[in-house]
Amino acid sequence: MNTILEIKHLKKYYGNNRGVEDVSLKINEGDIYGFIGPNGAGKSTTLRSIMGLINISSGKILFNDEELNPDDPKIKEKIGYLPSEINLYDDMTVKEIFDFHESLFERDLSKRRKELVHLLKIDENKKIEDLSLGNSKKVGIVLALMHEPKLLILDEPTSGLDPIMQNVFHNILIEEQKKGTTILYSSHVLSEVSNLCNKIGFIKDGIIIKEDLIENINKNDFNYLTIISKDIENIKKDLNLKVKEESENRIVLLCDLDANSLIKKLSKYDIEKILIENVSLEDLFEEYYK
Repeated sequence: MNTILEIKHLKKYYGNNRGVEDVSLKINEGDIYGFIGPNGAGKSTTLRSIMGLINISSGKILFNDEELNPDDPKIKEKIGYLPSEINLYDDMTVKEIFDFHESLFERDLSKRRKELVHLLKIDENKKIEDLSLGNSKKVGIVLALMHEPKLLILDEPTSGLDPIMQNVFHNILIEEQKKGTTILYSSHVLSEVSNLCNKIGFIKDGIIIKEDLIENINKNDFNYLTIISKDIENIKKDLNLKVKEESENRIVLLCDLDANSLIKKLSKYDIEKILIENVSLEDLFEEYYK
């Protein structure tokens, strides 16, 4: 697999305020890479650094093994970017915005433009100032995709879209991936990330704290272990696991013990009920960001 985007020890400070502290990641060609973390973790700062919208403090960003220069016209043709907030010229129509974007490229973009406008049900005659948040986001999606980039960078791409349009957009991304497009997908919506992405990076306080394939995360070594017993206090001490919930005779633990060790430890106790459940991406997010 070819690495299309690599970030090495990216650091960005705004004076004394941290943007990102130390971000390193690799994204292979054809990946849909989910980039998740709470507000202020450094997601948007990382994406803006890739796009050259802000100057980084230190580190390297490589595109196809060469240091990325987002001002290079040849590079701009290969990257599509959808910011979290769409800011366009209010006095222009959607058609004028699209026409202007097309004029920046030597090749013909009209076919892909028409396909996207049709799929997203966009009225090109409307003025930008008259668009709702959702329709503005749809215009941004077309601008990011109509030149068929090799790398697509998406920052909270579905905010403002209704559920039907979210599904349409996700289907567009799946088709893009089939064509070999690489996608960096930053989102707060964990169900989207879980369903779309094949790899995930968790960012916290400006640092990547975990990075793995979604299939490995979904079959991670942790489970939720629920036990109902009159011996709860002794069980809790014996297992020495992180407690998620606790009541008089019931406890929920975050368990990383293998089945044999767990059975051996619990065999000496009188247990009324036991339940083992997989930890979801939402559960992991909650654990990482407590």
